[in-house]
Amino acid sequence: MLTSGQIRAARALLDWSQQKLADESGVSLATIRRIESDRGPDRSTGPNLDAIQRALEVGGVAFIAKDQKGGAGARMKS
Repeated sequence: MLTSGQIRAARALLDWSQQKLADESGVSLATIRRIESDRGPDRSTGPNLDAIQRALEVGGVAFIAKDQKGGAGARMKS
């Protein structure tokens, strides 16, 4: 599952506003704000998170899973 930090980082990499992410993903701006807040993605639905992840990946971001060597992250696809 994506973290709120990964979503914020991915938006920053793409230079997308929360509104742009809402437009690209089809998820409401209020939901994007809630997911990126301290409440985090745990309180959202799977389809919303999937739509956000797909939109960011189509935009050119690759997500890095948390593993033994470090935390979760995001980077631009090569």
